[in-house]
Amino acid sequence: MAVLSAFLSKHRNHHQHASYLTLVKGVVGMLIDPEHTESVFDIEDGLRKSDATCELLRFSTQDPGVMAMVEERYLQPVPDTDALRRLPTGTLGRAYVDHLESMGYDPDYYRKIEVKTDAEYIMMRIRQTHDIWHVVTGFDTHPLGEISVKAVELAQTHRPMAAAICAGGIFRYMMKQPDEFGDCIDTIVAGYHLGLRAKSLLSMKWEQHWAEPLEDLRRRMDVEPLGPHGGQLTVSLTPHSRSVADRWVRSEMADALARIEREDPEAAAAEPESDHDHSEHA
Repeated sequence: MAVLSAFLSKHRNHHQHASYLTLVKGVVGMLIDPEHTESVFDIEDGLRKSDATCELLRFSTQDPGVMAMVEERYLQPVPDTDALRRLPTGTLGRAYVDHLESMGYDPDYYRKIEVKTDAEYIMMRIRQTHDIWHVVTGFDTHPLGEISVKAVELAQTHRPMAAAICAGGIFRYMMKQPDEFGDCIDTIVAGYHLGLRAKSLLSMKWEQHWAEPLEDLRRRMDVEPLGPHGGQLTVSLTPHSRSVADRWVRSEMADALARIEREDPEAAAAEPESDHDHSEHA
């Protein structure tokens, strides 16, 4: 508890302690049981006032379609599953309700957010359409399939909760299921790659397209399903996608170094280890 108290004290000017405790509760809960949905929502609610959530808003709204959704506050009531069940096989609506029923899912499962800000709208809309993203991307609900969808979200929105789940998945598979660790990495690469190539899934009013063929919508959104949950795939980025990803990584590293220099000039100015020192620890 002393370590946690020191952590909260250090960051008292950035967040409320309650938010951190909610975040910690969610992270611990997810590591214990990665399929526990409430832990996932705890992570996001704990990060709601963080700089990372500001980045979610900034990055997502670079897409004009997403910005239009934010301005409209487009949200929909719980789908009428009886009506969707009457749609022809192959349509988005029929595929969606088949997905829900095959897993015994409730379409109204997610924790609600009282939408007061643009960022809260985006989080609520992603929650509302989570299972639609599963259907459109083709990723299943196996734990690796869930990580795949989060990697798509990460590529398209920089959603902090998606980053937390991808990172948590890496840690969990390395520690608890090392024989599937490679599959975990593959699934993150596969989902991130799909997200980079596809048009913004967040910009689509999916509920207005229930009766349209799923394959037509996938082509419209440049979505090419890669497999049930992305494991054991060979995925290569296009030159354009790699360039986009590299620019983002370089920018994030530059920002991180600038923050270190502002907060601890002595650490930033410290001499790096020599190549010889690194080689001894390789």
